Amino acid sequence: MNGSKESVQSLWKHVRRYLTVYLPRIRGLSPRTVESYRQSIGMYCRFLKEASRISFANISFDHVERDSVMNFIQSLRSRGCSASTCNLRLSSLKSLLKYCADEDIGLTSIYQGVKQVPLMKAARTPVSYMSQTAVKALLAQPDAKTVKGMRNRMILILLYDTGVRVQELVDLKVSDLQLQANNPFITVTGKGGKTRSVPLMDKTVTHLREYLKRFHGHLEEATESLIYSMRSGVPHKLSTDAVAVMLKNYGKVARKKCSDVPERVHPHLFRHTRATDLYKAGMPLSYVAEFLGHVNVNTTDIYASADVEMLRKAMEKADPGSAEEIPLWKEEESLKKLCGL
Repeated sequence: MNGSKESVQSLWKHVRRYLTVYLPRIRGLSPRTVESYRQSIGMYCRFLKEASRISFANISFDHVERDSVMNFIQSLRSRGCSASTCNLRLSSLKSLLKYCADEDIGLTSIYQGVKQVPLMKAARTPVSYMSQTAVKALLAQPDAKTVKGMRNRMILILLYDTGVRVQELVDLKVSDLQLQANNPFITVTGKGGKTRSVPLMDKTVTHLREYLKRFHGHLEEATESLIYSMRSGVPHKLSTDAVAVMLKNYGKVARKKCSDVPERVHPHLFRHTRATDLYKAGMPLSYVAEFLGHVNVNTTDIYASADVEMLRKAMEKADPGSAEEIPLWKEEESLKKLCGL
């Protein structure tokens, strides 16, 4: 069944405005998030094309109904998609149709019907994270005496200490570092362009200073990528895939020496590990959520300084090396006792 010309034009007009105006300009969603919505809508339209045996150009609101959406979700499930993936696709369609209903009251009945399609129950899986032993084993892999090894060690340190997403890591600029502040921190730009300030431990600051001397010797590079690779003598922003491959390779080698290292090491594993360590160390969940960028935080300098100080105190308790470090005065007392003084 082909939809009426008016219905066809109305559908694609709304889809276009939804993807090009509403999501990016009105809601301010990131290009990656908009692309996720675009993929969901595209998959549903391809399903309608095959199920209704109509050309892509003839798909209209006449074909969008509760049963077709339910069949679409069931088809995804039969292809092996997880419940969370199916729910993501369904939520995208509901969001589109709600927008359409708001724009045209005549489409409200379609939205109300699809709105009743229930989300699938997704089984909760435990969060994967690494032990402190595994983290140390991985941090020991890069050969910091080499240029590439020094860069890779910096990547590992930042992934753990800041808990950033891998995309956030490769997007970091030199200007995002605030190492001169009373409580050094780094400004991270997350999903939807939201920024947050993440405190840096003293050891990380030391490593960053050494890294900057080697990789960012002149001030004009302040707006360039903090982490980069050299191609034909020119610095290029490092890709997320490159980071993932690097971690995978380090994980294989580290696992041979330390059985605590998981079989699959990936960037997000560091994020999970850091969050788990902070929570175990007593950081309130609200702070952990803010640390990970799960809440909207306005990061002006004065408020960022206060937030960084609070987060830093909790983070110090979870520092992997803190338990092994013996204060100098204790070492002196031990030496005196050994010498009979």
